[in-house]
Amino acid sequence: MGESLNPATVKETQPESCPDVLLSFSGMDGSGKSTQIDHLCNQLIDAGLPFVRLAFWDNVVAFPRWRAGFSHKFLKSDGGIGAPGKPVNRNDKNNRAWYLILARSALFVFDALNLRRVVAKTKAEGARIIVFDRYIFDQLATLPLEHPLARTYARVIIKLVPRPDVAYLLDADPQAARERKPEYPLDFLYKYRRSYLSLRDIAGLTLIEARSEEEVRLAISQKLQKCVPLQGPQLDYNSLASV
Repeated sequence: MGESLNPATVKETQPESCPDVLLSFSGMDGSGKSTQIDHLCNQLIDAGLPFVRLAFWDNVVAFPRWRAGFSHKFLKSDGGIGAPGKPVNRNDKNNRAWYLILARSALFVFDALNLRRVVAKTKAEGARIIVFDRYIFDQLATLPLEHPLARTYARVIIKLVPRPDVAYLLDADPQAARERKPEYPLDFLYKYRRSYLSLRDIAGLTLIEARSEEEVRLAISQKLQKCVPLQGPQLDYNSLASV
């Protein structure tokens, strides 16, 4: 797995040619985000480019302990992560009771404001490449975006946060995703995927279609080259494409 640099030490090792880049990876559980982020971070390490890798839940989400406790105690949601042969019964973001949607909508405002603070602070500490495992888009995907009011709300929240230079959306077949991470009911995963596709149009996310791990890795690299050219010795996209 690639290792990110401590933001406090980035200034000392930052190459002058390194561009300012904010990247985010979004997608439903089981879409392969962690694997692809590992690949990208390893490429950055091999290229000698320091970066900071952040996880939205660990580094941004407001009141994480309170929210996790509420899911466990009141929604009876299992903890842990599902794996093939070891399913768990999560009951949190798939619960779309109206009062929970209202509560989440309020909390997402705090998440958005906190995201602004975290990005600004990380950049102030010298980071020029920031890689996010999930972003505000993954929060908004839990809302019923088939309704116009929810889509309007999503647009407002998106305007509050820093816009990634490349916001990857890793697509996945819901059934295949559930086989990799058996946590949520299949009917919810189909709704979840539709919400992500709505966000693709609302926020201009870069869709990476569900393919083999290697094909997805190459698509991520090629999209980055087009949207945020990293010239010189940093990343050799031609050699990547020839793999």
